[in-house]
Amino acid sequence: MAKGRINIGDEVGMIATVRRRVTEDRISVSILTEFPHSIIDKTSTVKKGQSIELTGDVTHIDGDLGTVNLGLPVTVNMDTLRLVTSFVPPKRKART
Repeated sequence: MAKGRINIGDEVGMIATVRRRVTEDRISVSILTEFPHSIIDKTSTVKKGQSIELTGDVTHIDGDLGTVNLGLPVTVNMDTLRLVTSFVPPKRKART
């Protein structure tokens, strides 16, 4: 789905399912991987089983797998990623 369009530095989004609330400000989510991840919850209205979108930057691509920085690196299948913003390198200033 997104394999050919996503490059290193692009901002991507992925769907995660809320598993439970860990503390007042953290929730446990499942990101289509075997292990749960704990993230900081910006809203206090999420419920168990609700889907949320997480965004981060792609840091590494290896075949069908991509590593996304969500505060900590998470490796997922490239088919689960959705391109949010393409990376545009900074422009060089002209010499004067």
